Amino acid sequence: MQHDRSDPLLSDVTAGTPDQGGLLVDFDDNSLLSSLFGDHDQNLVRLEQQLGVSLSTRGNRVLIGGDPELCLRAKNILDGLYQRLEQGQTVSRREVDDAIRLGEQSSAASGVVIQTRKRMIQPRSPNQIHYARHLLEREMVFGIGPAGTGKTYLAVAAAVSMMLARRVDRIVLSRPAVEAGERLGFLPGDMRDKVDPYLRPLYDALYDMLPAEQVAKKLETGEIEVAPLAFMRGRTLANAFVILDEAQNTTPVQMKMLLTRLGENSRMVITGDLSQVDLPRGMKSGLREAIEVLHDVDEIKFVHFDARDVVRHPLVTRIVNAYARQPELFETDTAGQEAPRG
Repeated sequence: MQHDRSDPLLSDVTAGTPDQGGLLVDFDDNSLLSSLFGDHDQNLVRLEQQLGVSLSTRGNRVLIGGDPELCLRAKNILDGLYQRLEQGQTVSRREVDDAIRLGEQSSAASGVVIQTRKRMIQPRSPNQIHYARHLLEREMVFGIGPAGTGKTYLAVAAAVSMMLARRVDRIVLSRPAVEAGERLGFLPGDMRDKVDPYLRPLYDALYDMLPAEQVAKKLETGEIEVAPLAFMRGRTLANAFVILDEAQNTTPVQMKMLLTRLGENSRMVITGDLSQVDLPRGMKSGLREAIEVLHDVDEIKFVHFDARDVVRHPLVTRIVNAYARQPELFETDTAGQEAPRG
């Protein structure tokens, strides 16, 4: 990449118009460019390597050369990353790689941003943008897909944002405690000690949204409640943002029980991955049944994620795709759920 090198094209190319000379992009705030370009221009080098374009800079201008379609893609990525910086967020190699992989302009352009105490959360893929919008607008949303697609993280972000804005009084986070096959009574410690291992991913998301002392205080006052699914029976959850995580491990009876807990001025989000059902063989997943029963209820929104939405380490995307290419590793039981052979 050429940096601060005299290039006549920088003065001859019309801004924002791709042609044989390239595509010229102007940025208003010079103070953000060091973060946009990265240390030793590593972010621009990454774009060159991954997209097969050339980038030349002078001051606040970047000339993108190469295939016109790829030039436009690189421009959209740079515009999206620049908008992240304008909103006070960071741009690291991960954000650059995600932007390249997802092939979309940053969600800043879509206007979908979730504000929490510690950070602003931006969905990164088209499915995540739809999901985040539904989280903020709908009373019941299902997020279904593989690990790393942001289903739980975005739901917790939306819950925290709504509580901070006083749109709900409390957050209720729940999971079915069946992942490892143990019953709670056989686990050591008091009830909090018994259920915490199952709920740790929800705690992790909370600590990413709120200062630790606020999380502790809200757990103590009940503004945030974290409990296994069994604790929901017989309750009416009003003025609350309710999240059921790992919903693929509910039974149909448990799922119906939770869905009918929804009270006045409440939101409910159900997340799960139907490729990771841990129920006993022959028992149908409550999440699968809910999809079949409720798919035509207009007020309920379903968002289905896939490997393209994975925002963890890039290797996770490859792992998800590798398993998807090996359906013979799974067999279908009589209830229609997938279970690993052996």
